[in-house]
Amino acid sequence: MGYFRFRKTISILPGVRINLSKTGVSGSLGGHGATVNVGKKGQQVTLGIPGTGLSYRTPLSTTLFIGLILVAVVAGIAYLVAPDAVKALLHWWQPRWF
Repeated sequence: MGYFRFRKTISILPGVRINLSKTGVSGSLGGHGATVNVGKKGQQVTLGIPGTGLSYRTPLSTTLFIGLILVAVVAGIAYLVAPDAVKALLHWWQPRWF
């Protein structure tokens, strides 16, 4: 027998979303390829390949959290120094299927 589902996503800022469902509220930070989710099941990191439907989800450990912060800081500093190079690098790995 079937059942109804409910899910609503509200975008607060680019890359920051609040997800509402009948089972609870969660928050997401990130975009295509890497997202950190905080909700009823705890903190989780989802890494995926955009456009393929393939992803890997794992609980967010302290070590992984610190690693993600370091990557974000290095990317931010690189963007301040050479924004065009960072944009080109970020768009290089994305599939161009669409």
